[in-house]
Amino acid sequence: MAGTSKFEHGLVVGKFYPPHRGHVHLVESALAGCHRVTVQVLYSSVESLPGVTRAKWLADCFPAAAGLRVLAGLDDVPIDYESSAIWDAHEKIMVDLIGVADAIDPWPRVDAVFSSESYGQEMARRFGATAVGVDPKRSTYPVSGTAARSDLFAHWHFLPPPVRAGLCRRVVVVGASSGTTTLSVDLHKALVSRGGPWDRTRWVAEYGRQYSADLQARQRAQNLSHLPSDFPWNELDFREICRVQLEMEEEAAREGSPVLVCDTDGLATCLWQERYMGSTSPWVRDFAAALPPRALYLLTSHEAVAFEDDGLRDQPQLRPDMTRRFREVLAQGRVPWFELVGSPVQRLQQALDIVDQDRETAFRFADPLG
Repeated sequence: MAGTSKFEHGLVVGKFYPPHRGHVHLVESALAGCHRVTVQVLYSSVESLPGVTRAKWLADCFPAAAGLRVLAGLDDVPIDYESSAIWDAHEKIMVDLIGVADAIDPWPRVDAVFSSESYGQEMARRFGATAVGVDPKRSTYPVSGTAARSDLFAHWHFLPPPVRAGLCRRVVVVGASSGTTTLSVDLHKALVSRGGPWDRTRWVAEYGRQYSADLQARQRAQNLSHLPSDFPWNELDFREICRVQLEMEEEAAREGSPVLVCDTDGLATCLWQERYMGSTSPWVRDFAAALPPRALYLLTSHEAVAFEDDGLRDQPQLRPDMTRRFREVLAQGRVPWFELVGSPVQRLQQALDIVDQDRETAFRFADPLG
């Protein structure tokens, strides 16, 4: 392109399985060279990462981009760049996708195809468009979808923030004044100490503790009782705790390592609302049900853990009942959970073993169509 002229409508097509920084660079190049850009995420039914999810992550990489639409389309046609018939089948899927989008908001015809792959030339020819190659040697971002799928840990730093947040394994520590913060902090430190991809591991603090401390300070200023059970809790308190807790979690997930350690979450907030208000409200319950996927719950047993009165904990005699409620609720869910017992050292080792076992089965991608 010469001067400041731009193409009217650029097309970017790929599997984006998963999206990585090389893909982001490709789309950025198209946005810089076109007034409008259509990105097509073509997925097959044999792949283990939903195409709609990939499309959402990719769109989330460009929250302020004008003139960008990211479409997901099923493409179970095998790959054979030497077959005209197979090319025809792929082309029909691409054209039909654009047609569906244009039926809602008509765009100019595609006049440029941006690609880092050699097949971009043929695709451009079929659209009667100009082929624009972008970093075909992968010198800017030395990564590919194949490499990322084969070892996601090693290529984690090549994933953009929305993809990290979507793929990271969220490990949530819960319990009833039974060493949850101690364990979550120890687990975080132990993972960071491993170095490499682990050194970016994040820890999410329990926002409810800070909220309770602030509420306690206001109560003390009025010379009122200051135990948590005496606070004038209301629905809005727990909504705010849920909202901020998830904001903190999402921020950490976008910038951290493949594992995120969380000291509580919205599910635990449900039980604490039940504890202090007598029941869980529909809003808080629905919020907890819509949380991003959890990988594991680690329940810290109250047994063999001395009660520490830090001014924010009350009625230690209720810990057995709260532990029982955590067991009941976790058993009703679909997320794997484990109850940790023993000394802090023993609990940490149990937690590390569980996280490592989860890693062995996580981040496995089915092969795409050949």
